[in-house]
Amino acid sequence: MKKITFSILFIFSVLCSSVVTSQTRYLDPLFTVDTTNNITYGVNFSVMINDTLPIPTGMTIPVGVDSTGSPIYFTMPPLEFDLFEPAGDTVSERPLIIYLHTGTFAPIIRNGNATGHRNFDYATQAMCNQFAARGYVVANTDYRLGWNPFLPTEPERAASLMRAAYRGIQDVKAAIRYFRMDYENGNTYGIDTSRIIICGQGTGGWIATCLNSVDKLSELQLPKFLDAVTAMPLIDTAIYGDWFGYGGNPQLNMENHKGYSSDHDMILNMGGAIGDISWLEAGDKPIAAVHGNLDAVARFTTGDLSVSGVNIVSGISGSHDVVAKANMLGNNDAIPNLYDPYTLAAKSASNSLIGTVDFSGDTITQSVDNLFPFNTGNPGEGAPWDYFDSTITVMLAVGQGLPASVGTDAYLSSLATNPDVSLAKANAYIDSTINFFCPRVVNSLMLPGNSVGVNTKDVLYNVYPNPTSDFVSINSSANIEEISLYNSIGTLVKRYNPNVFTYTIDLRELPKGVYFAEVKDTYNTHTEKIVLK
Repeated sequence: MKKITFSILFIFSVLCSSVVTSQTRYLDPLFTVDTTNNITYGVNFSVMINDTLPIPTGMTIPVGVDSTGSPIYFTMPPLEFDLFEPAGDTVSERPLIIYLHTGTFAPIIRNGNATGHRNFDYATQAMCNQFAARGYVVANTDYRLGWNPFLPTEPERAASLMRAAYRGIQDVKAAIRYFRMDYENGNTYGIDTSRIIICGQGTGGWIATCLNSVDKLSELQLPKFLDAVTAMPLIDTAIYGDWFGYGGNPQLNMENHKGYSSDHDMILNMGGAIGDISWLEAGDKPIAAVHGNLDAVARFTTGDLSVSGVNIVSGISGSHDVVAKANMLGNNDAIPNLYDPYTLAAKSASNSLIGTVDFSGDTITQSVDNLFPFNTGNPGEGAPWDYFDSTITVMLAVGQGLPASVGTDAYLSSLATNPDVSLAKANAYIDSTINFFCPRVVNSLMLPGNSVGVNTKDVLYNVYPNPTSDFVSINSSANIEEISLYNSIGTLVKRYNPNVFTYTIDLRELPKGVYFAEVKDTYNTHTEKIVLK
């Protein structure tokens, strides 16, 4: 395993420029990052090559011959992770984030998209680096791929995809047990097993959200999860094993690290959904989410799932409905009312969607705490944090033995819902995501800094005129040490250090819209909403 040190403040300087100057571990980037690659956490059967002849992960097999008659070999992708950790850190036990990439349970490019690989997805690498720079240990984790979109009937294709998602749940629970096993045998990775967070991006968000709630056989036997012809469950635990990855046919499922706990402590969801909202119950772990309100795959509210033109299952629920129910059940009670600019931007975005419709055509009727809706205006867009270009997609296609045109097609497919893709856009949404998630992790898991964003002393503020068309003045009963001005998605626009009780900001050069002024005074930090008309 090769260890590489990345300078986060250099590689992701755009991201880091948007944090406040007061530095708090787990909230702000303080470290460069060490990465250790390709650590195996388990072995199990994969159906990526042949769904009737499962092959163990990591095994190399012949798959044909080339033009000279020489055999062509294929190695089934192993169950591995790359470890991201803060360089030079002296803390012996750090919170662990198991990070799950996107990809529709198929290899990148072959899945018809420009994303889907833990090493090649810009957002995945950026998020892992950003978390580690804040002091977390991050495992950028693979899970088994493989479903067959070419099966003859729609129910068969749907069953194949659902089983892929189920295998993902089993794999992540195996990864959790791997880290607990390592903890009891020397704690190689320096983690705190009482603080394990699952963060899923896209397809990984589906896995994260579902593993948080699937814990009963009856949940897999709802009518919509039964075979339309035989009425048998599409996921039979006697064949595929249970949701922990135990039992089942030993030629289809291997048990990994049995005897260790599979428990986790929090879910961070980037555009994933849950198979059925009834799965979510009181006592499930806290969950926070970011989600595109016009996402065509994981619907923002509740709708039908269709992947690559294949209707899969009805009544899946996206982050709006999932987080709303989690809040209502009390699962998110550990997250207090926060007043940081990202939270206020999220509240503003959520309020602005009331009365509008999501991609399913469902009317959004309420604002939801602990959810940051990303309203880009692009129909179908679910991943504004993604960055990709055609040069890379062509390279990835050719590297898999595919024609260059397949890489171009994958690029164009992703471009269809992200037509204004750019590095600046991706960085802005990554910045908003990381800074929305971290205060919730810190408060939910009682990490140092859990009082940040919660007012500790009453200070009187007056903001006037508001709305405004040019200038706005902020008056405080305490000395104003710093003002950070953020736009509606939480990106830092300007910073001021007035050290006065009243300060006037010139807004004339800024675009019209909603802004948030984070005011740091002698006693605490407070955020005010400003409307520039």
